[in-house]
Amino acid sequence: MSVNNATRRFVGGWQRAFSANASLKRPSTNRAPNTVTLRQTSRWTSRSAFALAASAGVLGFGIAALTFDGYSRRTASLFDAKAPGPKYASMSDMELALQEIREEIKANGEDEDIISTDSEELHAHGYSEWSTVNPEGLPVAVAYPRSTEQVSIIARICHKYHVPIIGYSGGSSLEGHFSAPYGGISVDFAFMDKIIQFNKDDMDIVVQPSIGWQDLNTELSRMDSGLFFPIDPGPSAKIGGMIGTNCSGTNAVRYGTMKDWVINLTVVLADGTIIKTRRRPRKSSAGYNLNGIFVGSEGTLGLVTEATLKLAIVPEETSVAVVSFPSIRDAASAAAGIMQAGIPVASMEVMDEVQMRVINLGGATAPRVWKEAPTLFFKFAGTKTSVRDNINQVKSITQANQGSHFEFAKDEREQKLLWSARKEVLWSMLAMRKEGEEVWSTDVAVPFSRLAELIEVSKKEMDDMGLFASILGHIGDGNFHESIIYDRTKKEEVAKVEKCVKNMVNRALDSRKHPHRGHEALTDMAKKTIADFECAVDGTCTGEHAIGWGKKASLLREVGPDTVSVMMQIKGALDPLWIMNPGKIFDIPR
Repeated sequence: MSVNNATRRFVGGWQRAFSANASLKRPSTNRAPNTVTLRQTSRWTSRSAFALAASAGVLGFGIAALTFDGYSRRTASLFDAKAPGPKYASMSDMELALQEIREEIKANGEDEDIISTDSEELHAHGYSEWSTVNPEGLPVAVAYPRSTEQVSIIARICHKYHVPIIGYSGGSSLEGHFSAPYGGISVDFAFMDKIIQFNKDDMDIVVQPSIGWQDLNTELSRMDSGLFFPIDPGPSAKIGGMIGTNCSGTNAVRYGTMKDWVINLTVVLADGTIIKTRRRPRKSSAGYNLNGIFVGSEGTLGLVTEATLKLAIVPEETSVAVVSFPSIRDAASAAAGIMQAGIPVASMEVMDEVQMRVINLGGATAPRVWKEAPTLFFKFAGTKTSVRDNINQVKSITQANQGSHFEFAKDEREQKLLWSARKEVLWSMLAMRKEGEEVWSTDVAVPFSRLAELIEVSKKEMDDMGLFASILGHIGDGNFHESIIYDRTKKEEVAKVEKCVKNMVNRALDSRKHPHRGHEALTDMAKKTIADFECAVDGTCTGEHAIGWGKKASLLREVGPDTVSVMMQIKGALDPLWIMNPGKIFDIPR
């Protein structure tokens, strides 16, 4: 019997073993209106959820041990060979922990029950419709803290009982980040979505983790501040998750990534200790750069409850332009010319012909119909004179690289129209699905000079496999995404997708071997590409989606066991019980 089948049968046994109990009070939450409704409708009772979480801890640990035995041996030098791996709370201990959390929260003046064991809430906090992976298991409860102090109480009691803690803000991550393979408590920051302090003269702002970046910018605009927060990932992203994954978005080519905009953080550690990483000046040489440790740590080292963020000046003038090309290579050549000319574009995005067709079929930008060809999207920002000059320079370079149908926005309405295609990518792909189908979306990043080759070969492989897949990317910084629609009920189709994604990641990392060697159908340019790929590309398995549960093996391949060992040492020092989002980034030690 396979490990996965054994897991399903064991979990099923727990579900059948318990009858329905009344759910505890579910706190009201204000969810975003564009939240995708989950298609899975399995019902979980409070008792069966507890049971599943307990069994998930045992099974998840066993699966990790079986699957990553070689990995564990390579990192075993970090731990006492005789010391056991982490042991998580039993079902009865989890119940005691929940009771104690409720009592202490109430004793500290909170009248409303902040803990939910509602079955739908548990499912929504343990399963993601758009994630590439969904490990078995659900949290036993969802906590909705209202303050840093309440988060500290939750962490301290979970630490006492060895209960896993999984942070949750926007729930839009793609690599299984908020899954609960070992049960535990999901800490949802839905009620911590406020602006705490705005320092206009210093151009910074203190916020809680569940405020969305779009809501933050709306509020800054309402205050007529003349400032904005420039990091712009998916529209549903929240600041907490953006910090956890060190996200970026379409503005990265000009403004960088999340790490570049964090001044300081308030963090609750695994044992409930509250720390602030540094003070508010924009530069400091005081000790270790703790921001650099927590930004991108995916909730495995602590829970961020406040963040002080830099803000940027709203440009005097902005504009958007689009231009289509006969091939991805032509588009990439144009992008390279623009970067090498030093033209300060605010954003430069690429979408292939498949993605442009998906936008048309989805109808999200109707009545606009797009040319179904590889397309570059540009944002320009600056003074009126500089924006005009930059548009003219970009137009000249794109025309020299076979670009056509160059169109730039003449007013704000046209800007929104032209840029809307780029922002509707995920929703358009989701709208294309039929019953039983999923969208697998993943990313890699490579040095800019290797991007065109990698995209071309990856597209060729997806076409050869007969997959309905598209390419889009932040072409200005070498980061691109594959989005693949597949039928999850067909094993052979799932296998194709997994192979395609694995090959893409491996090409980005080193690409010494290539699956299309000798393929006569390739163009001369593609054959040259294969020869070029004999040397290491020196890319990364993820430019902005992070590791989560889904890319742990790729991380090990990318940085090697010694570097992963250093990461695990940091994890072990800050979270010796391994209760903070366990199983993410790397496996728990045995």
